[in-house]
Amino acid sequence: MGTFSSHSLAQSLAASGAAIGRVLQGERLDAALAAAPMGDPSLRAAARDLASNALREYGFVDVALERLLAAPLKHAPLRGLLLAALAELAHRPQHAHATVHQAVEAADLLGHARARGLVNAVLRSFQRRQGELRERIESTDSGRYRHPQWWIELLRAAYPRDWQRILLQAQTHPPMALRINARRTTRERYLAELARAGIGARPYAERAVLLDAPCRAETLPGFADGQVSVQDIGAQLAAPLLDIKAGMRVLDACAAPGGKCAHLLELCECALTAVDISPQRVELIEQNLARLGLAARTVTADALDPEAFCAGTPFERILLDAPCTASGVVRRHPDIRWLRRAGDVEACARTQGKMLEALWRVLAPDGKLLYATCSVFPAENALQVSAFLDRHPDAEGLALPGLPGGQVLPHAESDGFFYALLKKRN
Repeated sequence: MGTFSSHSLAQSLAASGAAIGRVLQGERLDAALAAAPMGDPSLRAAARDLASNALREYGFVDVALERLLAAPLKHAPLRGLLLAALAELAHRPQHAHATVHQAVEAADLLGHARARGLVNAVLRSFQRRQGELRERIESTDSGRYRHPQWWIELLRAAYPRDWQRILLQAQTHPPMALRINARRTTRERYLAELARAGIGARPYAERAVLLDAPCRAETLPGFADGQVSVQDIGAQLAAPLLDIKAGMRVLDACAAPGGKCAHLLELCECALTAVDISPQRVELIEQNLARLGLAARTVTADALDPEAFCAGTPFERILLDAPCTASGVVRRHPDIRWLRRAGDVEACARTQGKMLEALWRVLAPDGKLLYATCSVFPAENALQVSAFLDRHPDAEGLALPGLPGGQVLPHAESDGFFYALLKKRN
């Protein structure tokens, strides 16, 4: 935060406080930040960083704030501001003076000038008591791992050896990975372009590039003319796994914002139909494809009613990137863990099961369906697929080379994903 002026830090703290307040009332962080009236991209980026940091640390700073206040705060943006400032103090103690001073100014910007004294007192008290608070709060699982207790228990049961690593990985900052558009350039040429632009990067896997540090996508060389897309390493596995051939009829059933269907088209000329239930999100698909110089039939429709868009002819390949809890991408979207409830896992699994059943009807004999989620919960992944195979003697689960079990757990270079490739017996 040291690169920003004092006034801009106060603005960013105020915007992050307002956004966190909206998240605590059930709104997604992306939508809450989009509503903030901030035109300067660097201030918006700073507000996002502050809000994301506070939500990563929420399991600690929320309890700390409770213990520092004499009575609960009713005003959500003011509470959000204090959570953001507490997380900053915990992570950047060297900037404590500026953080406290600008948090007090941010209270003014939020229309709470009378709370200046309260903000100052709470933050000063946290500075004095941080060691004691940390020791007490981190004696509990939810305080130590910064996740809801139900989430921790699910992971502990599913991954007895890995649950702690998964939770700790969620506290790290996500990497920024790029997918090279093979129709526009090669990885070697693009790495040279990055080097000329002074952007540190390295090759990863067959076609991906990992940046040394994240940056705004629009500042990347060749981004505007479709040479490259931002896509997590784990998400880049989907298109090659589906094994499409030239001319095949292919369906991407939950396609927005269009990263995976664009990857399919970059790899192979096929007759691709991209479907999403939201008209606004279908527009995102179309914008993405246009930037990359790709073409597909886009349809606003419900994947649960595929007969409405299959035009009477079955598909030879189907990608079902199913709606899920997104439990594998929480370091990238730290609000998710606090917005989800334990019952959401079962609710998502029910929807996924219905989608599998519906889309299986429009898969051609000998066709393949790739089931994908960005979840790490078995109920949405291996258990979902196992139940489907039990119900369908005409379905065969295919081995995924290099991906035994289909589960990608979050690690330094990738978020968490699950893949299962199903073939329809003739």
